[in-house]
Amino acid sequence: QVQLVESGGGLVQAGDSLRLSCAASGRTFSMGWFRQAPGKEREFVSAITWSGSITYASDSVKARFTISRDNAKNTAYLQMNSLEPEDTAVYYCAGKRMGTFVTVAGVDYWGQGTQVTVSS
Repeated sequence: QVQLVESGGGLVQAGDSLRLSCAASGRTFSMGWFRQAPGKEREFVSAITWSGSITYASDSVKARFTISRDNAKNTAYLQMNSLEPEDTAVYYCAGKRMGTFVTVAGVDYWGQGTQVTVSS
């Protein structure tokens, strides 16, 4: 069982940036991020495979967020720029042994979540 540990969340103002990190205890083919706002379902944000193939949830996310990974460190990153109050959520790191994912059902491993709060 691979353990995922997120870090980097916090309270920022609209327009600020944050970088989330997710460290895996072992190799995962795909790593990525979901987020869950209060009263809403967990939604896909972005994923990246071992070879660097990237998926973003939407053009809006793609325009402001950048996912990357360091395979030597088994760590994925989510650089979030131009943050908006609508980005406020708990951000969960996700991992999958083989293949990639865009849905909750496609994930093999979950982190504990890190809170991102964007004030207006």
